[in-house]
Amino acid sequence: MNSSPVGLHRVLEPPGVLPQAARRLDPDPRIAEDEVRVRLERLNLDAASYRQLHTAHDGDPDAIRAEVLQIIRTRGKMHNPVTGSGGMLIGVVDEAGPKSPLGLAPGMRIATLVSLTLTPLHITDDLRRWDGRGEQVPAEGHAILFARSIAAELPADLPAGLSLAVMDVCGAPALTHRVVAARTAPVVAVIGAAGKSGSLALAAARRAGAARTIGVVPFEAEAARLRAAGLADDVVIADARDPIALADAVGEPGADVTVVCVDVPGCEHGAILATAAGGTVVFFSMATSFSAAALGAEGLAADVTMLIGNGYAPGHAQMALDLLRTEPGVAKIFKERVEE
Repeated sequence: MNSSPVGLHRVLEPPGVLPQAARRLDPDPRIAEDEVRVRLERLNLDAASYRQLHTAHDGDPDAIRAEVLQIIRTRGKMHNPVTGSGGMLIGVVDEAGPKSPLGLAPGMRIATLVSLTLTPLHITDDLRRWDGRGEQVPAEGHAILFARSIAAELPADLPAGLSLAVMDVCGAPALTHRVVAARTAPVVAVIGAAGKSGSLALAAARRAGAARTIGVVPFEAEAARLRAAGLADDVVIADARDPIALADAVGEPGADVTVVCVDVPGCEHGAILATAAGGTVVFFSMATSFSAAALGAEGLAADVTMLIGNGYAPGHAQMALDLLRTEPGVAKIFKERVEE
């Protein structure tokens, strides 16, 4: 098989686009010299994608499972057509091409650190072991990694489900740390702070030198969870979809850095209003409308820098795993989330 390091040869339609933008990919198990085939163990659906599927089917687990299976079979990848997001996976390397630069060998248990929206995927078990009630999906089948894909060997000291949950959001703490460390003792607000990416972002902000951290959550139950974890200096309750309420909760003059980790749409304007003049907003949610963010900042005359969290930074997986191991509050939140 002739191959492209970015996977162009796996695009079935439309021709000429990259795999993430494709409507359909070819998950043929035969690999090119620079590809890797992975035997699936578990998928981790993106939080925004799972929420959309859950809402669309009124929580019916059979209907959710059927739609996920239909998406994968139709598109050759897990690419939610509504949210545009996917997730990632864990599995065991079946075969690695002799020219693959990823350093993977047969038998290695790995997590992919690239989105399922660009990963050729084939399911063989109809997802029958998945109850449809959570983001982690036991699965049989295979996935294909390209020369430009990213993967990490699973750590031996952590349960696979816990590692998968951490690696799914490991871009959030890495970028948060970079942005916070570039400032002198900033105030950092994290919206959706009691979730997986939010808790990691809070821990990373504190480690990077934040003078004060504010954790924003929508309900008292989430606030209690976050207080018990001890990750935020202040915990406030606000609906992130209500711009005025969110800005009031964060308080004047706003945060120097605002990190958005929610999985619902409509939080762009509130995040902008909650950020001080000259501050930075990091959007780490696949539910974000980037046109709404750009036009909203213009309409509000907000002098803020807005960053898209792209999910990758050098060393991001190891940083996230280190935070899990060394921050009891992060470990507490993740164990509660994975067990739910």
